[in-house]
Amino acid sequence: HCVVISLVAYLILPSPFFVSLINDEETCERLRGLIHKQVQICKRSVEVMDAVRHGAQLAIDECQFQFRNRRWNCSTLETMPVFGKVVTQGTREAAFVYAISAASVAFAVTRACSSGELEKCGCDHNVHGVSPEGFQWSGCSDNIAYGVAFSQSFVDVRERSKGQSPSRALMNLHNNEAGRKAILSHMRVECKCHGVSGSCEVKTCWKAMPPFRKVGNAIKEKFDGATEVEQRKVGTTKVLVPRNSQFKPHTDEDLVYLEPSPDFCDHDPRTPGMLGTAGRQCNRTSKAIDGCELMCCGRGFQTEEVEVVDRCSCKFHWCCYVKCKQCRKMVEMHTCR
Repeated sequence: HCVVISLVAYLILPSPFFVSLINDEETCERLRGLIHKQVQICKRSVEVMDAVRHGAQLAIDECQFQFRNRRWNCSTLETMPVFGKVVTQGTREAAFVYAISAASVAFAVTRACSSGELEKCGCDHNVHGVSPEGFQWSGCSDNIAYGVAFSQSFVDVRERSKGQSPSRALMNLHNNEAGRKAILSHMRVECKCHGVSGSCEVKTCWKAMPPFRKVGNAIKEKFDGATEVEQRKVGTTKVLVPRNSQFKPHTDEDLVYLEPSPDFCDHDPRTPGMLGTAGRQCNRTSKAIDGCELMCCGRGFQTEEVEVVDRCSCKFHWCCYVKCKQCRKMVEMHTCR
């Protein structure tokens, strides 16, 4: 199962598993879910591992945000794997989890480089001089090359260690890379103007990563259009091709999956992570997947009036704070039967 998520599971599970920091080689030995090669990387890069942990938490938070209105809402368990058996099957949900996890490690390690937390890396010094557009490269450009390279070595090594790649390893490797490409394709140039009264006589610029929410949105879009694939042999190489030959081949940035998803309607005690939708909130007026008809799988829903407290009548006071009143109102809440 996904090593990044298993790592964060170890780090956020309640005592006796809780570890506040990965700060020595002994901790690497105690991390569950890592294969030998990953333990070796952990030992060689102990200072980077706290960024990996932060990235794993980022992946869980983003997954739960992106799937908040779907039947499978990325719920975590206090067991391993943290998403249950959902990620051990070759579904499009597993494809998303692998992609967001690989992206989150690259993102968090890059951020740690730029903020000066790591001795092994810093800003990207390959970005310098004057650009073709005429501005001066300056400031701290995000060292995305280092973050991506670390994610490739640490996250992908599990799939590459299995010798002859089975179809699931090919799927995982493809989706890992698609996740990282979601950052690379959304890198942006940020600039600052210098001159009298803010005029732009001189402009200095640097390369920056997008906010992680933008990466999550991009990967979720790829999830919605993911391609079902199967393994074929082309010469001596095993490759993934669309199961339906009428579909155009997927690109490096697309997500791929091997088997259809379950409907996620009912709780299945034999399948950890398959929690069903009973008790979930739904939108009575929506015809989309968050609507009560689809979310509740036709089982119906119940409605109750609940009191919510909101901030209201907010006023800005000079200088400088905002004061709000608390307003209480009754709203209808719909939950699946």
